Amino acid sequence: MILSPRPRAGLAALLMVLGGCCCTHPFPESDGRWVDLTHGFDQDTVYWPTASGFQHTVDFDGVTAGGWYYRAASFTAAEHGGTHLDAPSHFQEHGLAADEIPLERLMGPAVVVDVTAACAADPDHEITVADLQAHEQAHGRIPPQSIVLLRTGFGDRWPDRATYLGTAERGPEAVALLHFPGLQPAAARWLATERRIDAVGVDTASIDPGQSQRFESHQLLFEHNIPVFENVAHLEQLPPTGAWVIALPMKIVGGTGGPLRIVALLP
Repeated sequence: MILSPRPRAGLAALLMVLGGCCCTHPFPESDGRWVDLTHGFDQDTVYWPTASGFQHTVDFDGVTAGGWYYRAASFTAAEHGGTHLDAPSHFQEHGLAADEIPLERLMGPAVVVDVTAACAADPDHEITVADLQAHEQAHGRIPPQSIVLLRTGFGDRWPDRATYLGTAERGPEAVALLHFPGLQPAAARWLATERRIDAVGVDTASIDPGQSQRFESHQLLFEHNIPVFENVAHLEQLPPTGAWVIALPMKIVGGTGGPLRIVALLP
């Protein structure tokens, strides 16, 4: 989904406000076209097999006693489901919580690493350092403080749980049946220490592959307080480099994650 163009001057002012003037990257030259990288939240939203799904309940819909129309609703959801943030506190006792992540880590230049061919051949593909270096050979070095988005192609399968997760079953027993790509621990360490990125996102349900049992990529990234964005949508609409990302989660005090609205400004 590409949103309508808006004047660049207004966008620049908006980013300055959102970033508290603390972003280290200059606002990009752009025609002002935005791409929404967020899956909508509804009854079909994909959650981890052990998590409760999204529930939206209309509390009132109609004409009030005073004579005017009014509508309001409530929702409940697990922190981790749909397009969402994983805060470092998710896997690190003293990691940053959702409300503590600095804004400058949530916005900046995007690097989109396309591994769709490898993931089509192997749904359990683990994205390697070699995959990341192949991207660099084609598009240049991944700059520090960038937001790396991993395009596996699994976003095209949303919201079919059977093909997106590898199973449509739910409950603890379903976790062993998960099959989708993710980031190899060695590659997570490389991004954190050799490229010093600000954040990483993926178009699957987890930054670790579905068959992971120790979630080592989560642990390694969160040791460096690098936030993770999961179930990111529409990465096929972004170029390998040049886009600008803003990823603002629900500000849950002490949260280990939460629903995320992530958008990208095209170059």
